[in-house]
Amino acid sequence: MPAVALATCREFPDLDDEDRLLIPALAPLGIEAMPAVWTDAGIDWSVFDAVVIRGTWDYADDREGFLAWAERVQSVSRLLNPAELVAWNTDKHYLRELAAAGLPVVPTRFLEPGQPFASWLPDGAYDDVVVKPAVSCGSRDTMRYHMGDSLEPVGEHIDRLLAEQRSVMVQPYLDAVDTVGETALLFFDGVYSHAIRKGPLLARGVEGEKVEGLFVQEQIDPREPSAREREIAEAVVARIPGGAPLYARVDLIPSADGEPLLLELELTEPSLFLSHAAGAPERLAAAIAQRL
Repeated sequence: MPAVALATCREFPDLDDEDRLLIPALAPLGIEAMPAVWTDAGIDWSVFDAVVIRGTWDYADDREGFLAWAERVQSVSRLLNPAELVAWNTDKHYLRELAAAGLPVVPTRFLEPGQPFASWLPDGAYDDVVVKPAVSCGSRDTMRYHMGDSLEPVGEHIDRLLAEQRSVMVQPYLDAVDTVGETALLFFDGVYSHAIRKGPLLARGVEGEKVEGLFVQEQIDPREPSAREREIAEAVVARIPGGAPLYARVDLIPSADGEPLLLELELTEPSLFLSHAAGAPERLAAAIAQRL
């Protein structure tokens, strides 16, 4: 019987409720799946026919170590998604590449260590901005600021991240997130599976409470995406280097004129919201079986 490891982190050694749905979905396909903590030095990854990255939500604390782990696993097993794609996707500079390819991306300004705070001063086009590291997950170190207030707090936030030798992203806070919300579209093997709505996360000047210190809890509801959202999401998936991966999550948010913009393309450890659509665990399980 083929064996598959579902890679997770030490805070969730038995996976979260969503990812545990994969285990019974794989069993009828003759595949034994089990959780495995990626930082556990005692695991022999070569005994698995495939390793599927799932809840590795602590990778941002040691991205270099995580990428080295991914390379080691890929040398002895089949890693899904593959190591080279993980390296590309765990640094959000990929947004600049997708924007250059002509895809509609939320306007993003990157600041690099050594750049002065004044180099990004706002032009007055947006009431609020969001500041976050280019390497992060789960909305950690992510804050929303009102540009009508003092710039001191946002400057301190940016300076702290830059002093830690972390690249920083500044994006407009699009008002539609408070009403329409984000639409996250899930694809398995490049084929659309389902979508959900994510409610607003960021209050002004307040960092959200973290679950196990790793991610901000989200309000999730099923959603039927618009034809335009499907079109843009499929165009984004088509631009993924190396072709369609096992799973991809495309997070979109409407601009002021209603045009969907790409907020993030999640290819490494995204929540896949398997419980929010009938048949979703089975569709992902079938995609894993196909890879084997």
